[in-house]
Amino acid sequence: MAPRQAGLGRGLGALLAGAHDDVRTNNALRELALRDIVPNPHQPRVHFAESSLRELADSIREVGVLQPILVRPLSNGKFELIAGERRCRASELAGRTTIPAIVREISEIESMEQALVENLQRADLTPLEEASSYQQFIDDLSYTHEQLAVRLGKSRAAITNALRLLQLPPAIQQL
Repeated sequence: MAPRQAGLGRGLGALLAGAHDDVRTNNALRELALRDIVPNPHQPRVHFAESSLRELADSIREVGVLQPILVRPLSNGKFELIAGERRCRASELAGRTTIPAIVREISEIESMEQALVENLQRADLTPLEEASSYQQFIDDLSYTHEQLAVRLGKSRAAITNALRLLQLPPAIQQL
């Protein structure tokens, strides 16, 4: 009888090999240099509260970034931010040079959709930021109100009513 091997044999690393890669969606978890991350030109959020960013930076200094950002690779070797702009900004404030990121191979259209959905799910976009995001989808992707509603899981009336805010005079919008 052969002597019994102690432990797991190939080691825990062998059991977890590839655990950070999702083959179905082509996701890969990586540590990226903040200098290699470019902002998303379709970012729905316009305003970032300075006090909130400072609080997040303090937290990141203490415990690190708990949730990776989401990026997509660009042809120039950089990465476009899809979700996590607050975490990126706070990481820079905290003095970090890298950040954990999920790299996802997706199209520009999918990037726009995911950035909007991620921000809408957090429910702290202003009504005008939300309406501007809807308008951007309509302008850039030629979505109808109905198509956008289906894609975002909202009613067509909710989309239409939100878009009406953009028709208000600028002075009213600023209020």
